[in-house]
Amino acid sequence: MTKKNVVLGMSGGVDSSVAALILKEQGYDVTGVFMKNWDDTNDGECTAAEDYLDVVRVANQLNIDYYTVNFEKEYKDRVFSYFLNEYKKGRTPNPDVMCNTEIKFKAFLNFAMQLDSDYIAMGHYARTKTENGKTYLLKGLDPNKDQSYFLSRVKEEALAKTLFPIGDLEKNQVRDIAKKYNLATASKKDSTGICFIGERDFNNFLDKYLFTKPGDIYSEKGEYLGKHSGLIHYTIGQRRGIGLGGMGNGEPFFVADKDIKNNRLIVAQGLDNKALYKKETLVEDPFFITEKPNFPYKCKGKIRYRAKDEDLTIYEDSDCLKVVFDRPLKGVTPGQVLVFYDGDVCLGSGIIK
Repeated sequence: MTKKNVVLGMSGGVDSSVAALILKEQGYDVTGVFMKNWDDTNDGECTAAEDYLDVVRVANQLNIDYYTVNFEKEYKDRVFSYFLNEYKKGRTPNPDVMCNTEIKFKAFLNFAMQLDSDYIAMGHYARTKTENGKTYLLKGLDPNKDQSYFLSRVKEEALAKTLFPIGDLEKNQVRDIAKKYNLATASKKDSTGICFIGERDFNNFLDKYLFTKPGDIYSEKGEYLGKHSGLIHYTIGQRRGIGLGGMGNGEPFFVADKDIKNNRLIVAQGLDNKALYKKETLVEDPFFITEKPNFPYKCKGKIRYRAKDEDLTIYEDSDCLKVVFDRPLKGVTPGQVLVFYDGDVCLGSGIIK
């Protein structure tokens, strides 16, 4: 039998390095491709050059071909512009979800198919299963690293052509494999934060691209409390950096809402303040990966990546969906992705409106 060709997205990290090793051991003809999505020439912050060198080192160790492909234009047009537009609306977007949808499982997939590849592969902690001709997205086996949340808007056709070699492994197992084979990235620490921002100050980065207008802070009861530095600097549920310490009863303040029209930041004092909790929300742009359920539909969902699964019911609501939570939740944030699950199966998601 001829070997199957796989084009693997390699980031220069330990996860995609081990993915390459596993694929090769499974008998695939592997080509590693490093995606350059952000021009960091003037930044001095991104680590693209260093990461690419790590891809080269690992590819040479494993004796596989490697390329670099430039998706800067696609990224700027499809991901970064969306990121800025959402902040202009006073919302808090998740560009990593959009990057997977538009770049890794669309632009990259198209590139790989032009190389006559049978599959693409990624170092994500996620799994797929195919039953009766349909492909389903499943959570990664490691609950602390599961990345199905970020793949919740990827089309079934793309997932059907994707392999996730480390989806059945836990992170410590991945590290152990990398060390056992002495891979160049075995001890490299995981990257954190949004790829184009990296470790730098988030607010300074936003100020570089968006106009910031200071305004007033009000309590949820309508009391004037002070000044904010610009609504783009705050997100729903935020506690740190509001600048109201020691006021009122001394309990911490949290961002409860944003009054975009009047450029006001609305805050509520105390962790148990009812103004911070929502029993229901609307989600727009609903997307279901394999099949759309019949509504009303009871399942579980996450309101952000690190949140725990919550019981909820989805209802149809004109062009949106209405989601009613079994218990009121704190930090339901417009612009964030609400992801739906049935057990280990990721059903899809919507954008919190």
